[in-house]
Amino acid sequence: MSTCSSDSSPAFRLHFPGEIGSIVDNSNLIYRKKELEMEDYRSSLMSSFRRVPPSAIPATLDCILAASKASPPSSLFSLLLDALPTLSHEVTHTHGSLDDELRNFIASYVGALCHLLKKPGLNVEALQNFVSKVLIPLMLMTQNYDRQIVDKAIASFLDVVLETNAWGVVEETMVPYFIKSVGLTMGILENEQAQISQETALTTSDSFSLFMACHILASILDASLKSKHVSESTSGTVFANGCNLHVFSGNLVRNICDLTLQMLSHSPEHRSCAITVFLPQLFESICSAFDITVHGKEFILFRKNFFAKIWKCCKNLFLMGSSERRDAYTILSLYISYSSMSEVCENDYASGDVTYDLRAEKEFWDEMKKGLVDKEHIVRKQSLHILKSMVITFETNKKTSVLETIFHETKSNSHGLTKRERWADKEAKTLGIDSLCASVDSDSTSQRKWSAFFLLYEMLEEYGTHLVEAAWNYQMNLLLQTSRTDNPIKSVGERIHLDPIETLEDMFDWLAVLWQRGLCHDNPQVRGLIMQSVFGIEWKNHGNYAKYVPRIFVLGPFIQGLNDPVHHKEFGLKGVYSSRTIDGASTFMQQYTVCLSEREHMPFLRNLASLVKRFSFGRAGLMSLAECVAAAADGISTPGKNEVEQCDEDGTYNDKAALLDDLRSIVESSKQHFNPNYRLKVCGKILDATASLMSSSDVPFEPLLHFISSFPPDFLNYGGKCINVMFFVIFSFSFSYLLYYHHFLGLLREKVQEWLRGYRKQVFNGISGVNLMKKLNNFPISFIKHNHPTNDIVKYDDEDMEMWENKAKRWARTLFLMIEEEHQLDSQLQFFHMHGSGLCKMNGYREWLPVKYMILISSFIQELQEINNRKGVITSSMDTSVIIENITESFAIILDEVASYTNQACSVFWSEEGGDINLPSSVTGRLGGLSQRRLSSSKTTAVLQAIISVKTLASLSSYCAQFQEMKSLMSTLDVFWQLSWKIISCPKSNSETKAEIYLGGYEALHYVLKSVVLMRSSLALSLLTRPYNNSSQEAEAKPHIDYFVQMLLENVNNLIESGYLTRARRAILIDWKWMCLESLLSVPKHALQKGVYKEDCDYFFSDVVVRKIFNDLVDSLENAGEGSVLPMLRSVRLVLDTFAVSSCEGIGVQSIWHLVRSSWLLHVSCNKRRVAPIAALLSSVLHDSVFGDMDMHEFNNTPGPLKWFVEKLLEEGTRSPRTIRLTALHLTGLWLSHPSAIKYYMKELKLLTLYGSVAFDEDFEAEVTENHDARTEVSNLSTSSDPELTEVFINTELYARVSVAVMFNKLADLSDRMVSNNEVSNIHASSQSGKLFLLELLHSVVSDPDLAKELYKKYSATHRRKVRAWQMICILSRFVDKEIVSQVMDHLHTALYRNNMPGVRQYLETFAIYVYLKFSSLVGEQLVPMVRRYDMRTQALSSYVFIAANVILHATKDTQSRHLDELLPPIVPLLTSHHHSLRGFTQLLVYQVLSKLLPTVISDAYGTLPLEKRCFMELKSYLEVNSDCARLRVSMEVHLDAFDPCTSITPAGIFSNRVDDIEFECAHVSLLERVIDFLNDVRKDLRYSMAKDAVQLKNEQIHMQDSELIGQLKEEAAAKMQNDLSLDFQKKVIISKHEKQDSHSSFNDPYNSLLDVEKEDGLLDQSLRARNIAMEKLKAGRQQIILVASLLDRVPNLAGLARTCEVFKAASLVVDNVNILQDKQFQLISVTAEKWVPVIEVPVSNVKGFLEKKKQEGFSILGLEQTANSVALDQYVFPKKTVLLVGREKEGIPVELIHILDACIEIPQLGVVRSLNVHVSGAIALWEYTRQQRSR
Repeated sequence: MSTCSSDSSPAFRLHFPGEIGSIVDNSNLIYRKKELEMEDYRSSLMSSFRRVPPSAIPATLDCILAASKASPPSSLFSLLLDALPTLSHEVTHTHGSLDDELRNFIASYVGALCHLLKKPGLNVEALQNFVSKVLIPLMLMTQNYDRQIVDKAIASFLDVVLETNAWGVVEETMVPYFIKSVGLTMGILENEQAQISQETALTTSDSFSLFMACHILASILDASLKSKHVSESTSGTVFANGCNLHVFSGNLVRNICDLTLQMLSHSPEHRSCAITVFLPQLFESICSAFDITVHGKEFILFRKNFFAKIWKCCKNLFLMGSSERRDAYTILSLYISYSSMSEVCENDYASGDVTYDLRAEKEFWDEMKKGLVDKEHIVRKQSLHILKSMVITFETNKKTSVLETIFHETKSNSHGLTKRERWADKEAKTLGIDSLCASVDSDSTSQRKWSAFFLLYEMLEEYGTHLVEAAWNYQMNLLLQTSRTDNPIKSVGERIHLDPIETLEDMFDWLAVLWQRGLCHDNPQVRGLIMQSVFGIEWKNHGNYAKYVPRIFVLGPFIQGLNDPVHHKEFGLKGVYSSRTIDGASTFMQQYTVCLSEREHMPFLRNLASLVKRFSFGRAGLMSLAECVAAAADGISTPGKNEVEQCDEDGTYNDKAALLDDLRSIVESSKQHFNPNYRLKVCGKILDATASLMSSSDVPFEPLLHFISSFPPDFLNYGGKCINVMFFVIFSFSFSYLLYYHHFLGLLREKVQEWLRGYRKQVFNGISGVNLMKKLNNFPISFIKHNHPTNDIVKYDDEDMEMWENKAKRWARTLFLMIEEEHQLDSQLQFFHMHGSGLCKMNGYREWLPVKYMILISSFIQELQEINNRKGVITSSMDTSVIIENITESFAIILDEVASYTNQACSVFWSEEGGDINLPSSVTGRLGGLSQRRLSSSKTTAVLQAIISVKTLASLSSYCAQFQEMKSLMSTLDVFWQLSWKIISCPKSNSETKAEIYLGGYEALHYVLKSVVLMRSSLALSLLTRPYNNSSQEAEAKPHIDYFVQMLLENVNNLIESGYLTRARRAILIDWKWMCLESLLSVPKHALQKGVYKEDCDYFFSDVVVRKIFNDLVDSLENAGEGSVLPMLRSVRLVLDTFAVSSCEGIGVQSIWHLVRSSWLLHVSCNKRRVAPIAALLSSVLHDSVFGDMDMHEFNNTPGPLKWFVEKLLEEGTRSPRTIRLTALHLTGLWLSHPSAIKYYMKELKLLTLYGSVAFDEDFEAEVTENHDARTEVSNLSTSSDPELTEVFINTELYARVSVAVMFNKLADLSDRMVSNNEVSNIHASSQSGKLFLLELLHSVVSDPDLAKELYKKYSATHRRKVRAWQMICILSRFVDKEIVSQVMDHLHTALYRNNMPGVRQYLETFAIYVYLKFSSLVGEQLVPMVRRYDMRTQALSSYVFIAANVILHATKDTQSRHLDELLPPIVPLLTSHHHSLRGFTQLLVYQVLSKLLPTVISDAYGTLPLEKRCFMELKSYLEVNSDCARLRVSMEVHLDAFDPCTSITPAGIFSNRVDDIEFECAHVSLLERVIDFLNDVRKDLRYSMAKDAVQLKNEQIHMQDSELIGQLKEEAAAKMQNDLSLDFQKKVIISKHEKQDSHSSFNDPYNSLLDVEKEDGLLDQSLRARNIAMEKLKAGRQQIILVASLLDRVPNLAGLARTCEVFKAASLVVDNVNILQDKQFQLISVTAEKWVPVIEVPVSNVKGFLEKKKQEGFSILGLEQTANSVALDQYVFPKKTVLLVGREKEGIPVELIHILDACIEIPQLGVVRSLNVHVSGAIALWEYTRQQRSR
């Protein structure tokens, strides 16, 4: 609308006021009509705004105002101001988003008002009305619909403000309103808000959203600052309301600053708005000081103060969660970004307003260090950005040309670097760092330090592993060398700028950051490299550098890094519990502590040792911690260092007590790792640290006892660890190992004794030992005293008892470690005598507690029993027999008194007083566990007193009975007997209290029966034959032991069924029941052992009682608790023993079915597979007496119960190694005793033979070593017939088949010997079982899909199973007889003909040799024809040659000559075989035969020999003098001479020769493998020379090519291209017959010959000219690119690359193993490509040599890998002769191969994923090579 004509708009033309002004004269009518006209006018305008675009509104309004000159702009403004309700109605009734028409309407309406506000005549009031009536309400309505509308509205308003200079209105209205809106979202009250801004007329009932309010404020601030910059020349201008723009901007900045600071400390939403909206504006705006006015006073706003407050907020955010930390880093990033862009004014320094320097804040640098090692990647990235920005800002003005100087210096010295270091230096230069050499210029040194730091950090963060591996140590060493040249310490005054990397301490702070980040790296190789870099520093050569390593790093990431298993790969191997990392850590820790000051020693050690309480350590980690503690202690006690005792005495005393507690925690933590050798070493290290830091008198008595008790008891026991000799015969502990183990245990005990007695650092301190002995002597008196008031009754419970018992045990253990002379026990014996003599006379416990006295006696006797059981001595200077005699006499004196007291205390069990029927509320809430008796406190005390007295009397009498028979012993046994009968004869309970008391009685009964049965006295067992009279009136005595057992079972079952006991307490009663029954059932066994058996069988149970016990056991097995498992299984075994020796009828099949099912349910319900329960299950269910019954294995042609049980066990054993090993141990012993049962277990025998699982179960070994129950139960299993092999293999995966092999070997021995008629059946069964299993295995190896497989990888599962099967077949070869020999040989020849690896074939050959030697007639019938089959596979023919040669060599004298005549002639032709390995193998064997059997002939008689003999003599002479044959013979002669067919089929020959370097199934390297390896090594030089000659010849031919041939080739290529373009359609290439023949003739023959050069040596006799012609044809037929894929192992990738190579006609594809071509999956993917592309086999170990050879041949060696120097694929020009190496699927190309590459190329990538599949990458690279070659 460019004109102002009234005709421009019909609406405007019809409603102008001038057109209707003269119609009506009446004033009222005129006024009314004017109102109507104004409404119509407003409606017309609003309707026009809907259609007119906002950009046309100003022109439209100007036209309207020009047409109606009588109407001022204020009238039109008022008219439009009142039209808002119309617009509001439309907006509020809009659902969803606003449409374009409505958005246009709003913009036009606001634009119209703002345009009118710019007109003269509109005052400030109009602007205020616009704000309050239109702008804010309209923005409130539209903020949720469209932010652009709000932005346009506020922009229009600010445009008015800028043009009219109305900032005072903004200050009075908008600013307070929106600040208040933001404040209300944070809960700021009105009075608090008033401090921020003045009151405004605007209300905040309907507030803006937080973001919108912040956005509007930021827009106002931005507009004011722009206006301020424009009007700075007229800064004194005052507006209508007296507001100065500079002051307004300052006040607004100040208000928003305060608001921002509050928002940063508020919710995440407020913090986000402050960061994204306010801070960018504030940082950009505060470039100079602002004048502000607060309550009429003028101030200056300095940016330094604001930035300081921002930093304070950041520090608070750092202390919060992860999201707050990220926000803090974002704030710092913003601050640094804007501060680096801002320019410092000249007058800023004069005014004091300078940028806040974060570099002066130590907390800033500390936080950056934390951020660089944060777990979140975004935080680390932000920290690095901030740090780089700060360093760049710091170094901007300090750049010099030093780098260039140093670069030239380094370049001149580069010849001194290794190839690896030069490559690392090249990589560093690529990243922007020229060199890192030392310099005297501190500024340049600082810059290089930072550059090195960023390089090393970015290596860890961004770059590949190969770069870190290659460059890390080199750059780290250079960084340290740079630091050595600096002044380590500078005062603050000497520093122009604060440099956080200037001093050595600062340098190591940043190095610790790198180390910490590296130790947390995702790649384990990088973690290992970084850890080794810490140890790679020669700390001793660097003086006191170690002290600068941050303490927080040493006690945090460093120790946690040592807990990483990746650093300890060799840990635990061969029983060595150490590693290079542990050694390096101990060395570093020692050097670190040497550098510490005296006052730092003890706190550092405490912090170090206390880490065991903060972190969870693995085996290697805990050993590392123990080594570090020992090394630190050694560093503190280094000669020349002041002693720790020189510090404050009280503080040191407390510190040492706390340190001792931490050391105890380390020892206790080692208990979770079961291996005894491991725990022994940890304990030794901690003890060494303790002895070097403190003496026994330096710590309180209680912590000392706790520390000693933390050591495993077996480590401090007398005479070392004494284990049952049978156990060492069965398991992997030889007698020499036992002595070795005892030696180190003895050393540990001696160390503890020396430390306790006062020896420290080889110096004896007698006072220390005397003081400790005095405390030990005073302990009993202080222990039994109590602190209760005299009139109070002392009450205690099970927890108190347990605490007292532990305390007494600790005392007794320490006491016997301290004793050196006999008289040192006098004080203890005197104490026992004095307090024990009047035990029964104590009516009240006024001074001491008898129960504590009893506990002391029990603990004392327990230590004495330990000495006696282990046949040890207390100390070498004492006579143990004298001590025992004195102790026995002392105990005999108090025995009667203790027995009387026990009888008195036990009256609670049969007392008529039932106690309180209703239990107190404190008791009813108990669950009733083991230590929660549901009794009142007084009853609990009485019951516990009785139990402890019985337990003490039992141990006291058992100890005395070992050495002498005494009258008091008989009275004690009477007490036991009366007590036992009274307990089982108690009446039925009528309350829970009575039931609980009876339960305590059965607990006491267990200790009585156990003591009586195990007591070394005939009086004890004879006691059980004594009749018991229930009443004095009963004349006839009842049966003794039968009646006792019946009474026990009946009363216990009644008590269980009564229902008074809770479920938990019933379970405990059941445990005591079976423990008592176990003791009773063992009576016959112990009676026979002690020779007190009587004719009337008083010790044996009746048949009725035994069956009742058996049925009760079987019924209860399913629901047995954990505590009842062993007693019940032992009871089952004892019951079966009773059936075996008694005359009663045995157990039937159905009973055993019930037993095995219940036992299996019990086994399955056990959560943990412990050794003791497994062994007990085997010995009880698979009992020898039951196993001999064949009905138990097969009944009515169905599997019997034992067969079913064995199947279940072995099925479960495939998941539990210890189960199958123990099962194999027990089953093979049973099968050996009952060979008739073997025929039922062919499937199980095969499973054991082929079994393989975890190689080493350390927990198994430790559990058997340390657990008494485990040792006992294992000793009850059937013993092995070959202890030597069992000793080696019991804890390996091989033991299952080793045990089977040993069994069949013993059965073969049994079959071969002459025996009596009674053993004929066993001999026949042994022979039949061996033959049956042999045929079963042979059928499997030729028919089973897995065992008969011909294509399999080395060390694969199939390979392992084949070796296992043929090892067992060799063992079974002794069972071959005439009956089965034909079947055996058929299977053998089938297996020999098939492909098998040499490790498997050696067992086939051994088996065949043994059979041919045993059946000599088969040699001529079968072996000779097989040797003459020269068309047979080379592998099979080699085996038959080996078999034939050994049959000749090992035949008997009667048949050797015949075998020589039959076998040697067909072998001789193979001496000229084209196959090098067969030829060399035959030469070796033929010479061996000739040298052994062909006699030396005198030269005179040579002419008289027959022709054939002379030929053989000449052949022998040739083989003898030929250099290659001689070298081969020398290296193989030992192995040939050592081979013995008879020994090689025995278990010892197959398994016992296992050495450390033979880890694969005990399979030796076969002779054929050795020959092949030898021949390949010999031919290496020959192949190299041939390749060199070929390169020279090809180079000569290249120079002879003329230009005419080149032109001809170009013309042919152009013509071919033209033809191709004319046939432009999709097609699949089909090679014609002619082309195929040409390809075959031009490539296959010569190239296969080249392959023979690589594998064999078939081209040695080929002419040079034929080779040149073949090379020319090869060059013309294929491209000269070789793809090396030997590093790949996945079949799809290799098959895809083969297909790609064929498509692009690559020269060849190199793979690791050509057998992969026969894989079905390979053939499916490659679609016959392998038939056309040449495939070369180059193992991974030979890739480096292959590449070097190709480089010598003129090929360029390229790698497809992403490196710092890699070139983009599209930018690289491929040489014509190229070898392209592709890396592994995940790891890429190894570093050692990258070093020999000429270049690395990478495929440019634009996406997020950083790598392509290796097949895809190879295909892309091959196409790029092809494209470049085609374009040339």
